[in-house]
Amino acid sequence: MILVACRASEHQKYIGKVKQAVYHSQKSGRRRVVVLTEENVIASLDLRSGDIFWRHVIDKNDLLDQLSLSLGKYVLTLSSGGTILRAWNLPDGQMIWETNLQTSTASNPQLHVMPNSKVTKDNLVLVSAGRWIYAVSSIDGSISWEKELSLDGLETKQILQSPENDIVYAVGIARSSKLALYHLSAKTGEVLKDIQESLPGELSGEIVLGSDDVLVALNKARSSLFLIKFNSGRISYNKVHVSDLVQDLSGTFKLQSLSNGVIALQTPSTVSLLKLKDTDGLEVVQRFDQPAALSDALTIAEKDQAFAVVRHVGSQIEFIVKFTSDVSSEIIREKVNIDQHRGNVEKVFLNSYIRTDKSHGFRALVVMEDHSLLLIQQGKVVWSREDGLASIVDVTTSELPVEKDGVSVADVEHNLFEWLKGHMLKLKGTLMLANADEVAAIQALRLKSSEKNKMTRDHNGFRKLLIVLTKAGKVIALHTGDGRIIWSNLLPSLRASRFGVMPSALRIYQWQVPHHSVMRENPSVLVVGKSGAESSAPGVFSILDSYSGEELNAMKLDHSVVQIIPLTLKDLSEQRLHLIVDSNSNAHLYPKSPDALDVFLHEMPNLYFYSVDILANVIRGYSLQKSCDIEGDEYCFSTKELWSIIFPSDSERIAISETRKMNEVVHTQAKTIGDHDVMYKYLSKNLVFVATVSPKAAGDIGSALPEEASLVAYLIDAVTGRILHRVTHHGAQGPIHAVLSENWVVYHYFNLRAHRFEMAVIEIYDQSRADNKDVMKLILGKHNLSAPITSYAGPEVVVKSQSYFFTHSVKAMAVTQTAKGITSKQLLIGTISDQVLALDKRYLDPRRSANPTQQEKEEGIIPLTDSLPIIPQSFVTHSHQVEALRGIVSIPAKLESTTLVFTYGVDLFYTQLAPSRTYDSLTDEFSYALLLITIAVLVAAIIVTWIWSKKKELRDKWR
Repeated sequence: MILVACRASEHQKYIGKVKQAVYHSQKSGRRRVVVLTEENVIASLDLRSGDIFWRHVIDKNDLLDQLSLSLGKYVLTLSSGGTILRAWNLPDGQMIWETNLQTSTASNPQLHVMPNSKVTKDNLVLVSAGRWIYAVSSIDGSISWEKELSLDGLETKQILQSPENDIVYAVGIARSSKLALYHLSAKTGEVLKDIQESLPGELSGEIVLGSDDVLVALNKARSSLFLIKFNSGRISYNKVHVSDLVQDLSGTFKLQSLSNGVIALQTPSTVSLLKLKDTDGLEVVQRFDQPAALSDALTIAEKDQAFAVVRHVGSQIEFIVKFTSDVSSEIIREKVNIDQHRGNVEKVFLNSYIRTDKSHGFRALVVMEDHSLLLIQQGKVVWSREDGLASIVDVTTSELPVEKDGVSVADVEHNLFEWLKGHMLKLKGTLMLANADEVAAIQALRLKSSEKNKMTRDHNGFRKLLIVLTKAGKVIALHTGDGRIIWSNLLPSLRASRFGVMPSALRIYQWQVPHHSVMRENPSVLVVGKSGAESSAPGVFSILDSYSGEELNAMKLDHSVVQIIPLTLKDLSEQRLHLIVDSNSNAHLYPKSPDALDVFLHEMPNLYFYSVDILANVIRGYSLQKSCDIEGDEYCFSTKELWSIIFPSDSERIAISETRKMNEVVHTQAKTIGDHDVMYKYLSKNLVFVATVSPKAAGDIGSALPEEASLVAYLIDAVTGRILHRVTHHGAQGPIHAVLSENWVVYHYFNLRAHRFEMAVIEIYDQSRADNKDVMKLILGKHNLSAPITSYAGPEVVVKSQSYFFTHSVKAMAVTQTAKGITSKQLLIGTISDQVLALDKRYLDPRRSANPTQQEKEEGIIPLTDSLPIIPQSFVTHSHQVEALRGIVSIPAKLESTTLVFTYGVDLFYTQLAPSRTYDSLTDEFSYALLLITIAVLVAAIIVTWIWSKKKELRDKWR
């Protein structure tokens, strides 16, 4: 029987960073915008509120390339390098059809929807990838015609269409030096004309349409522009140096076509608008020196188009709309106030609407550097979405302030003015003087200040801050009560340039956790990142206040970050010590303070660590030495390689490695079995689980035959490199997911022979402690205290293992953590259906047998079955799905029976879980009124009985 008790949960849906958007704002019905995101999501959003009408999260192996609309009712998506074309119903998101296309190369595919015309009865969709061009019906997905162009190495860059709709132009580049122009019949795909021209200098591949008959291309050195003109069956070109157009140009840049002969040249800090001249090239019309983003051109009139420029001006952003026919003038210039922790504007998608006076109004969908999405209209932000939460890379937690210590709620969540404003609103509501908006504000305040949403610590430890780090380098604190954002901070040290080196956010850790009864400082968190994608890129540190999000300290390290080792040690200010291992195998101690150094040097002889090099197929163990190659740096330590395990690459490849959580609490070392014997868990924190697979089995399921596939599981001591246990699973293949807790490890893999997934468990026990079984010493907690525990002693271990069939594929695994480790463990399994299953660890007991004895039944051992049961009530997420699930985090509460579970992917899900039910607290259904009545009746009975006894005693004395 599965014992699962869940309290109220929170589920939030996101879509990720938008990279393409198409508006559908019909006169009647709901106005919407369809977006395609970097998380491989296609979604339809309400233009009025930003809410999701529908969405689809596509598998990462089927990467979405292009998005478009057809016939006003179909959403078209092109994916997998131009090989899969799909049509979705616009109102409800149902897939209408899917067509598979065969392309010669996985190049940059193009999607072009031809307007309805006399040529065909419905819209044709043109798909180009490499040398292939397909024309597909947008109604049923049937291929009308297909054409493979003859030029070897051709990569189609542009698909154009003549105004008469009967000729399709295909422009491509072959081997970076030859330009090809094909005239194709829109009816049959027949090549009507083939023009090829060799160009001096290699082109980079970036090519845009300058006007109806002029293409603008970059050379490979990205220093010159080629103006390529094609008309009357001829191709002519003119070369223009970029430095002649834009002086003091620095960094990388890109081209963007705005039609009507207008080209935008964008760098990370400037935008230049260029205009095509008749004969001698380009001229600069306008330049914006602030970071800015441009939208694509939007057709307004028959021969006129508009585009938007959004740039930063001080603490605001400026929204400018221009016509391509007259770039020097402006239709709209509005300044909009936005949150400063959103970074620069990265993308803009312009849309127009008709005002009541029949003039054109404009709105813009703006994608910010922190991956958030804003809709700007009439000088204000209509709505915003915090879609950076769809790309969380790491999570930590922070306790809230203690209310009895006098920590003002106003200091934590608002400034004094907002705090007073809230009290004035409540007073107006009490006096019946509040209007409708103020009543709504009062209700929101009451909801926010409810018991579960308070910004103070509760007795059971349910209220916490979930502090998450996103791919964009933004840190966001979420309240566990209702999931609201308490604060957010886009770290300046991890701000990514639009066209430069991309910093990367790595991990987030607890940095300082002051004891509330001793210290008044706020807790803080540490964010570790890298200033580039290379392994040798210098590291970045940022320390933030957990309550306000304020950056307390930031530093750019003078060394790289290869491995981060959080230690259990603290200095006098309760800052946690961390070791950062660089690419030269030197270990750097942080914080760099004399106190931290003294603590570290005292414990350094007992500190060991290991590294896993998947590329070299080797695991190495290290110790630390008080010397370093860097002179004068007393916080730098060299490392000494103690051992290494080199796996033979021709038979084994490292697939996964796992170790115990640092903060895991183990209640007892002893395990009493059914015959009253005692087994002692092997509880070394240096235990490492490593799984390897055969080279042919390293691919997807089915890539190897059962005879060619094998999986080997190892239990290794990280101090000595001793292999404590090794087991081989023949005919097994990854992907492998594993979790290591206490003295056991559970791992999941695929059995090719049985064509089913399996889960295996290994438990390891310390046999050297089995001789001394003094029960009194065990009860008093003095058992074997005199016997030192060391990895060098060569422990006598006993290993028990078992495998079970499992019906689900797995995305992530975790194990429940509780405050004292008393509550029974449950495995938290993220399934392929993006749900979280809580599986009792008793089902994965290696001592299960088909016919357990009476003693084993009393112990609670479940009879053996070949597969693990999946009970619908054991799904923690219930009916919710955490789309693109990536991680599961279990956080102990103060209440021993309860653990807090946070699951993240494109969606977020949070709940409270009681694996053994709430044995240490009263349930929500408990009748307190009945308890009070019972107590009152008992007190009254005691009083009446006492009075009767006194009277009886008095009567007895008178006799």
